Amino acid sequence: MDKIAKYREYIQSLLTHYASDDVSNDEVESQLIFDTERDHYQWMNVGWEQFDRIYRCVIHFDIKNGKIWLQQNLTEQNPAEDLVKMGVPKDDIVLGLQPPYKRQYTDYGVA
Repeated sequence: MDKIAKYREYIQSLLTHYASDDVSNDEVESQLIFDTERDHYQWMNVGWEQFDRIYRCVIHFDIKNGKIWLQQNLTEQNPAEDLVKMGVPKDDIVLGLQPPYKRQYTDYGVA
């Protein structure tokens, strides 16, 4: 299996695991969106809490130029570290949620 195929598998597995612990109900649905053609992966919450619309991207990953980009993380989880534990080199993980000038100071890759 090539590197990108492994990364797709890792991301989907991780998001599925995280979302399984989501506290969803009849009003708010937990959705997993896996676009394996364009390499966009999201865990969303969509619905209503009484009169408030819930439309939230909980975690968002992209795969760009052979690297995994963490674009959003609204959890207490550390998906970058979990990806490292799965075998992804730190240099292949970009914290896209950090400004470009800060990325060089993280333990992870830069674009």
